Amino acid sequence: MTPFTAQIRVRHYEMDALGHVNNAVYQHYLENAAIEHLEHLGFTLNRYRELGGVFVMRRIEIDYLRSAAAGDRLDISTWIEQMRGPRAVRRYEIRSNGSDEILLKAEALWVWVEIATMRPRAIPAEIIDVFKAQFPE
Repeated sequence: MTPFTAQIRVRHYEMDALGHVNNAVYQHYLENAAIEHLEHLGFTLNRYRELGGVFVMRRIEIDYLRSAAAGDRLDISTWIEQMRGPRAVRRYEIRSNGSDEILLKAEALWVWVEIATMRPRAIPAEIIDVFKAQFPE
């Protein structure tokens, strides 16, 4: 799948005591990139409501390779590696804007949950079909 890339400028209040982006902030960046990716494909919050569910992050594994600091512009690339049943495995890479050097790699398990019950349900066919169209055959 072709990665979707979101961009962000690191803000001063996102720094830790060492002057680097706080580790917890990176997770916000990753979540935001996933949301932007889905919105880009037409899956807005209103569309989720129509489908009766929403994706929630169940697990994340992050490898912090290099640090970023206030004012840096970051490219956050994300793509779906696998969808099955209620689960979607999403990968991420963060780079400094215009650089090939990877600052962070991550893999997250997202689960589709029914809004009414907050229980996992199979990802709707409409979503799977959109992502299948993104994969080369």
